[in-house]
Amino acid sequence: MAVNERMSTQFIFDRSEERQRIDQFLVKRRPFIIYGPSGVGKTLLLRDVLPPFRGMFYCDDSSTINTVFRSLAVSLLRAGSPRAQSAFRDEEGIRTKSPVSLKGIILDSLREGEYAIVLDHLKRPSYSFASAVREILNLCSTPVSIVARSAHMEDTGFLQPFYGDRSQKCEIRNFDDTVAEQFAREIVKRKGLVASNMSEFLEKVLEFSAGNPGAITALIGMANDRKYRTDEHIKITPLYIDFRMNWELAK
Repeated sequence: MAVNERMSTQFIFDRSEERQRIDQFLVKRRPFIIYGPSGVGKTLLLRDVLPPFRGMFYCDDSSTINTVFRSLAVSLLRAGSPRAQSAFRDEEGIRTKSPVSLKGIILDSLREGEYAIVLDHLKRPSYSFASAVREILNLCSTPVSIVARSAHMEDTGFLQPFYGDRSQKCEIRNFDDTVAEQFAREIVKRKGLVASNMSEFLEKVLEFSAGNPGAITALIGMANDRKYRTDEHIKITPLYIDFRMNWELAK
């Protein structure tokens, strides 16, 4: 199993408190920041929480402000925004607009209705990126929330000052030892993993992962690969070495 498939379990485990906090942000239409280490499940949780909220636009790729504006254009068009429908007619029409023209249309469209935006997979946004977000926040009164893919939020760049209030932050942490073991056993069950040294393997999984659900999922998924097996025995050391190399590259 490739490490970039580490969150492919497609279920939320023991996140009721975090879910409730995000729900409160969304209901009150307040901008917020979700942060935590890579692999902890921030994106998975968001994608599960957001669908019931109308007018909530999730940008999976927020690497540049132009990418964000094009994503918003598609979302506004699909949401039936009159301004967006008049300007683009269809999604093909979005590609014909210049960045300056696109920005103006997006700002006009956002002012028309009650929308909210979540930016995921940021790549250290620049000052100009932050300036555009400030316009959305101030001129359009549209809440813009962000996801930091690191525990210290360094990937949020110039956006971080917008979320200085502690009440705006929601931390997603690695599991504690008890929950991590429960989660690992559930993954073993779902993957149908069988091994003669299962107890030793799970002990090492919990040690190596430090309770990170993505790491737990990846380690257990790799254990089904023939290269890490001798009959019913899992070869733990080579599996861990390969995991560490791939995990760092995937972050």
